[in-house]
Amino acid sequence: MRNMLKIALEGAFTNFKRIFFAADRVTDMEMRKQISTLSVKPAKKVDEDACIGCGGCANVCPTNAIEMKKLASPVKLTDSWTKTEVPELNSLKCVVCYYCHDFCPVFLLYGEKGTIHPNTVGNQEVDVSELINQPVKISDDKLKVISQYLSDKTILKNRED
Repeated sequence: MRNMLKIALEGAFTNFKRIFFAADRVTDMEMRKQISTLSVKPAKKVDEDACIGCGGCANVCPTNAIEMKKLASPVKLTDSWTKTEVPELNSLKCVVCYYCHDFCPVFLLYGEKGTIHPNTVGNQEVDVSELINQPVKISDDKLKVISQYLSDKTILKNRED
């Protein structure tokens, strides 16, 4: 009986702390305010500034969750590369396979954080115009596969047939 009373008092004290002192709160007050006012901003899943606009992520996506959207004005990255499109990720279609992230040339070839991620890209601090001008060592076999995904938008459909 004594142990039951002790357990009840400890439970009541714990609940008292939770209610009045917000003990063991998981969500901070700013997030609670955003939730209550329906102003929560989703995490950024594409870093348009660091993206080179190659379209590889859209080509490799098995669920077609990524569409390339036209930029209002093209961005010249190098003398031979102008970015005209950037990816837009549809979270409802995304199965979080990470193909888009893993295939992103910024990640795959240059070892920087991928410019697209199913969860959040975080803060990118990369100058892609400088990055593209760096030499890349890659085998011919890998280069053929990568170039096929970058150039052929029907590769997944062909693979399924």
